[in-house]
Parts: sequence; structure tokens; C-alpha cells
Amino acid sequence: MTTLFSTNTLHTHQKHLNCVQYTHPMTKCFSLTATRTWCLKSTFSTYGLRSTVTDLGDGTVMHCWVPKTRKPTRPDLLLLHGFGANAMWQWGPHIIPRLVRYFNIYVPDLVFFGDSFTTRSDRSDSFQAQCVYRVMEVNSVKKMRVVGLSYGGFVAYSLAAQFKEVVERVVICCAGVCLEEKDLTDGLFVVKDLDEATDMLLPQTPEKMKELMRVTFVKPPVKTPNCILVDFIDVSISTKRTQCVREIIF
Repeated sequence: MTTLFSTNTLHTHQKHLNCVQYTHPMTKCFSLTATRTWCLKSTFSTYGLRSTVTDLGDGTVMHCWVPKTRKPTRPDLLLLHGFGANAMWQWGPHIIPRLVRYFNIYVPDLVFFGDSFTTRSDRSDSFQAQCVYRVMEVNSVKKMRVVGLSYGGFVAYSLAAQFKEVVERVVICCAGVCLEEKDLTDGLFVVKDLDEATDMLLPQTPEKMKELMRVTFVKPPVKTPNCILVDFIDVSISTKRTQCVREIIF
């Protein structure tokens, strides 16, 4: 059975999980990362989205931003994020305002990102796609268009393959859905293997974070203070979450 409930109920479910969301230390007086997250929540709300949490009933809980008021004359658009803190950091505030005028927007946190999590052991793209599909089903979405960014592109591809009757169009951005491990060893990318890719995608130090920004930003920041990078790592990239996401990569 699938249940839709408010975000206030979220923390009671997290206590029973092996891979729980990181809670930022209360001893820290101020966090730029937490402040930006709060601002992004305000932006999403301003542009007509509301935060929802759906209990899928199998140990999986999915957080998703959905329209406050769905307009039946507009197509439904699902935005799937890549690796990062949560969906808000990748889809706002520059993208959401441009899309809400034309679509009913749905922005989920994939499992183990943001406020979505599971007690199940499945880490496959197909499982992620099934979870997203069930969230859309709860929100009475019958047909959808999907945009997947990076890792979200893999999930979008799987979603379209599994639910052809529901997915009308797919846009996959920066996702090597046909990539093989030998492509890494052959020098196609800046990393040589999955271990090196994981260390870059889940940085644990300011130096690794700067390395990630150099290869992912079109115009990387020239100078970013280490204190800001440490704050982002502390808030968004916990040890337990890192372990779970590493399992996704492998």
C-alpha cells in the first residue's frame, strides 16, 4: 500500500533505516549550505510547488516536489537529478522558473539523495525508476515527459524502457547510458576506474571537491574557501549516505 504524508512524518520513519539521512551537528551556529537549501525550498514554493513524502510501503520513502495546483491543460514533466545533495540544488532556481509556465513539474529526490531512502538492498537503476514511477502514480500522472541529468539520465532511460505506455518523451543529459567499464580504462574519461570515479563523485575533502568542480563546471569557481566546501560536505555527504551511494555506482 502506498501512502502520501507530510514532511513532518519523515523523521519517525528514518529511525528504522540502515542508511539514514545525515543530521547536521547542532553545535554549528551557521551553515551556508543549510541556508541555501532553505532558500531553494522557498523558491520552489514561490513557483507553485509543494513538498510531499510518499511511503511506498516496502521500506522505501520518496520525497518529491509536486504542483500545488495541477493544470490539466499542461503536460506533466518529471525532472531527475544526478549525484549531489538533493534535487533542489540541481534544478533551481534558474531552471524551475523557466519550466513552470509550460509544464506541471515533478521533482523527486532519488533514493539515498535528499529526503528519499529505503531499507531494501536493491541499488539498481531499474529500482530507482520503479520508485519514481510509483510516486507519479500516486500523484495520478498517466502520461509524462522525462528529463534526466547525469545519474538521473540512467534512471530516465530505465523508466522509459520499463513503462513505455506512460513515458511520452525522454531527454537524457550528460549520461553515458551505453558506457562500459572498459571505456574508463581506455581513457575515454578523466578517471580510470569506478573506484576513482566514486572518490570524485563523493568527495570527502575540500581538495576532492575542487577536483570535482573542475571537471563538472563549465566555468569552475576560481577560489572557493575551504570552510564553505567543508560545510557542504558535512551537511550533504555523510559517511552512511556515501556507503549507500557507492553501492549504487557499483
